[in-house]
Amino acid sequence: MERIALGDAPSTGVGASSDRRDLSEPLGATGVAINRYRLAPGDGFPGGLHAHADQEEVFVVREGEATFETLDGEVTVGAGEAVRFAPGEFHSGRNASGEPLVALAIGAPRETADVRLPVACSACDHSDLRLAGDAHSTLVCPACGGEYRPAPCPSCGCDDLRMTRSGGSTVAVCADCGAEFDRPPLRGE
Repeated sequence: MERIALGDAPSTGVGASSDRRDLSEPLGATGVAINRYRLAPGDGFPGGLHAHADQEEVFVVREGEATFETLDGEVTVGAGEAVRFAPGEFHSGRNASGEPLVALAIGAPRETADVRLPVACSACDHSDLRLAGDAHSTLVCPACGGEYRPAPCPSCGCDDLRMTRSGGSTVAVCADCGAEFDRPPLRGE
């Protein structure tokens, strides 16, 4: 048996005044990933719209409310509620309220090696690309093997572009200047 106080778990920032605490490592969990998030109003869970082809995720909201974006729309999950995303189900989450959000994110299996973005392959039009390489520096088509390298925002040069839904379409949005692109900028296209 392993035990830890949540405040003693290692903290990493996910926004100006938000944090993520990894509980898996200090608890010695080998089959499940467990993270505790405290998100300030306006902050989101890391990453934009994505799916884990090989992992299911459950978010348990302890305080506040979380707004999750899917390809089918948004769902708000309040304190005392939970939501599950099956493997391959695209999602992202944020604190859209004016109050702090505290939630647990639980993923199984613990390690996920197949993270997908809802970006069509320009060579074969497959519906999503897999993040690959060191620090996910390459996008690979699982159907034809085509490889693409993300490019910075053409408007401001920022490297932090995230997939989201806007006006019923999936778009890439620059975290710095807010520029939207129908397709993320990719090198060599």
